[in-house]
This record gives sequence, structure tokens and C-alpha cells, in this order.
Amino acid sequence: MPNRTVFFVSDGTGITAETFGNSILAQFPGKPRHVRKPFIDTPDKAHQVVREVNETAEREGKRPIVFITLVDPDVRDIIQSAHAMVMDMFRTFVEPLEIEFGIKSNHRVGRFSDVSKSSEYSDRIAAINFSLEHDDGQSSKNLDSAEVVLVGVSRSGKTPTSLYLAMQHGIKAANYPLIPEDFERGALPSPLKQHKKKCFGLTIAPERLAEIRHERRPNSKYASIENCRYEVAAAEQMMRREGIAWLSSTTKSIEEIATTILRDIRPDRLIY
Repeated sequence: MPNRTVFFVSDGTGITAETFGNSILAQFPGKPRHVRKPFIDTPDKAHQVVREVNETAEREGKRPIVFITLVDPDVRDIIQSAHAMVMDMFRTFVEPLEIEFGIKSNHRVGRFSDVSKSSEYSDRIAAINFSLEHDDGQSSKNLDSAEVVLVGVSRSGKTPTSLYLAMQHGIKAANYPLIPEDFERGALPSPLKQHKKKCFGLTIAPERLAEIRHERRPNSKYASIENCRYEVAAAEQMMRREGIAWLSSTTKSIEEIATTILRDIRPDRLIY
């Protein structure tokens, strides 16, 4: 899909349209240009989007692809008039469900319009704060409240995974680094011993780890391939000895890692 633009148009944040659209686009080769247009909730805003879409079509000589999640029929009809291939996710999925359920949907604009009343939202904020407070072993207090503790060598993906778990799933995830001193002692850090059942390990290919660490501390022992090989091997040996489940983050997305953790540590969170 070279020289092709994809628009994600929504009356809310556009995250749903973008996530769903990208899942579909991933089935095709190439990387199109992405444009997210959030909070398109009036006819005037819709007309502005149509002008931008049409200008893009004229410039590129190809119809843009437009994924929309819009509940206002007037706004939706305006976007539908653009010189583009418009994929209406609400009309595709909501209307058939209305027929199946025998009721009309509430046509609520935006998924975050009533967050102040949402206990789920409050739980996610609490989980994010918890994960930030317990990032990279900064604190071992209240680990009893942790639902999962990610362990692994520095720069193996623990921080982004713990924050993703908090933001997307409301999971209180701490993360704790395994360092050379732990390997020399041949034991888990003492704060983790009583929480071993909550631990989940991340490992990474030494070559990829060296690349990541060189970006942070170029030409250091910390980033050397020899040190990375030692730390990764020692961490995997420790996790194997302690009976801690682990996976490699080398080729997996944050979403894949988080889903695996939920499946193994909190399978109940996959049912809600």
C-alpha cells in the first residue's frame, strides 16, 4: 500500500477506529500514511475532514481509506460523501446487533464520556499509579497488592508491558530488574521471594538487548554483547530454577506479551 493514506475518523478519541483499522490493514503488505481525526462531532468538522480527504485523493491519485466510528447520522453522511473508500464500523457491526437483540443502541458519542462515574476507569488510574510507583524496583512496598510482578534484565521490556497492563486492563503490575549482584548471589532479590507466585519473567535476545542498551549507554560494559549474553543467560537460568514462567520479548508486541501474562497469571481478566 505505498503512497496510500488511511484516515481514522471518530467522534471520540479515534482509538477504536485506529485499533480495528490497523488490525485489518496488517493483513496487507506495505505501510500507508496514517491520519487520525478525533472528536469530529459537528457538520463543520466533518466538512473539514472531507476537504482534507479529497485533497489527499487528488494529490495521491488514489482514493484514501477512511475508517469511521461516528454515531451522528448527519456527520456520518458528510464523511460518506468524501472521495474515499469509507469503512463504517458502527453501521457494519452495531446495526446488525440492533436487529439481533431487538433493541436500539444508545448511540453514545465517545467511549470516555462518563468516566467520572466509571469504577472501571478509577481502577485503571489506580493501577497506572501503582505501576509507576513500582517501576524498575523503585519500591517494594505494597507488593501484596500487585497482581503481577515482571522480572528480567534491564531493558527487556518490563516497563512498557507493566504500563500497558495497567492502562488497558487495570492490572496492578510491578516490575523488578534482575542485576549482576542477584546472579552472583544465585537468588531472587529478597523483596520478590514471598511474591514468587506472582512473578512473570521477560527475556530478550542478547543481540537485541545490546542494540537497545547502546542507544542508552554507547560503548559501555553495560551494553557490550558479552555482558548482555551473560545477563540474559543468568536471568533465564534463575527463572528456570525458581519455577518462574517467562517469554522472550524479542519479536513479540506489547499486546502479545500482556495477553500471555493475563492468560497465565490472571485468566479471569480475559472474561469480563
